[in-house]
Amino acid sequence: MGKGGDKTEAVEGVVLEAKFIGKKVLADKDVEGSIPRKWTEGFNGRLAFAIAASALGSSFQHGYNTGVLNNPQKVIEAWINSTMVNRGQIPSQESITLVFSLMVAIFCVGGMIGGAITGFVAERFGRKNGLLLNNILVLLAVIAMSSAKAAASYELIILGRFLIGINSGLNAGLAPMYLAEISPVNLRGAVGTVYQLVITISILIAQIVSLKSVLGTAEHWPTLLALTIIPAIFQLATLPFCPESPKFLLLSRGLELRSQKALSWLRGTITVHEEMDGMRAEADAMKLVPKVTIRELISNSALRIPLVISLTVMVAQQLSGINAVMFFSSQIFQMAKLNDENSTYATLGMGGINVLMTVVSLFLVEKAGRKTLLLIGFGGMAIDTALLTVSMLFADKSQAAGIICVILVMVYVIMFASGPGSIPWFLVSELFNQAARPTASALAVCLNWTANFLVGLAFLPLAVALGPYVFIIFVILQVLFLIFIYKKVPETKNKSLEEIAAMFRQQSYQ
Repeated sequence: MGKGGDKTEAVEGVVLEAKFIGKKVLADKDVEGSIPRKWTEGFNGRLAFAIAASALGSSFQHGYNTGVLNNPQKVIEAWINSTMVNRGQIPSQESITLVFSLMVAIFCVGGMIGGAITGFVAERFGRKNGLLLNNILVLLAVIAMSSAKAAASYELIILGRFLIGINSGLNAGLAPMYLAEISPVNLRGAVGTVYQLVITISILIAQIVSLKSVLGTAEHWPTLLALTIIPAIFQLATLPFCPESPKFLLLSRGLELRSQKALSWLRGTITVHEEMDGMRAEADAMKLVPKVTIRELISNSALRIPLVISLTVMVAQQLSGINAVMFFSSQIFQMAKLNDENSTYATLGMGGINVLMTVVSLFLVEKAGRKTLLLIGFGGMAIDTALLTVSMLFADKSQAAGIICVILVMVYVIMFASGPGSIPWFLVSELFNQAARPTASALAVCLNWTANFLVGLAFLPLAVALGPYVFIIFVILQVLFLIFIYKKVPETKNKSLEEIAAMFRQQSYQ
């Protein structure tokens, strides 16, 4: 069929899609009191398989390697000390701390680099193939980290952490992009939340397996670091059976037949004409605009508005104070007169609450909406952090105040997990069309990792200088982010990506 026929078909497709959506809305209201059809429509075993294959193998690396060094810190520092002595050096506590801090921080530096190259990898290799190729970095990282003890080289751990950081940065861009593009409109938020859900689960697993009673010992910590190969093996065994993103195949490669075949596989039906027509209309619209570069994102107001929103929400996630609360959690538990063992279990309890509330947000995000959950999350955190600041001032003198601090920490985790923890990862993919999405995702993910790195760098000196008053900084930031979200962030629930893009185009003309 000629180009004229394609455009006519695209226009007819948009009309058909409008009629289809209207019928679907009516159908959703057919059975009162039952689960709305829109919650289950489009979800099937194959889509679930694709979600698991892409998310479990990618975001697991992000979460596991974020939390794996926390519990065995003293064990690894003792090994660094003995390694330095064997080299004929005279180690100081400062030099040992510096090496360990570098092991922790280099992960974020790798994440910044991985995030920055997300756009190139996504367009050059595709979303699926990009995720698969990314596992090469996991293999190299595991070889380096697991052989570090035998080679008596802490530099190998630093190298391995850097490589797994690049892997995690790439995963943070590629996986939410793939999830957003394979999911139906009505499930896009819930599917996007899966990325953060797996991060919270993997952090909890890292906390458990790194306990002294499991693998956090002088003998077994190399095995602890090598476990990160397991999700990579899982992904390499499952993701090849899943199709590439239908949107990528049609809009970036022009492979309509393969795109329709991939979409049919994901939806579990051959009747995907309405969705294909919508993608064809988006493809026709893309032909009218130039290739989107960073310069275009900044200069074009229709793209600049969602870019500012995406970057601000990503920074808000890192500057929300979650790292501060996690850092002070052990001290807070001690104030509540918990012993070391009970403090450990309380920390695991925090991880469990984080997982549980992320599961809850997975269902709420399609019912309450993205903006509502962000407002509740940041508003709740601002109130909670203010109360925590006051309670910590009295915690040393009063056990009751210490217990209140523990409760407030748990409430804080609930507020963070309800929206601010998960929504930023997939909101970026929702705010941009196919042409701008890879570049915008690369910028947003890179900024998220950069903010993570800077918070890690600046927080400890601030905490030492200000003590509990450091939380006042986060209260101010949370209030500012709350105002920004209320005024600027749009609700994207149940809107197609083209509808969202059209909304920003309209705003840019006002």
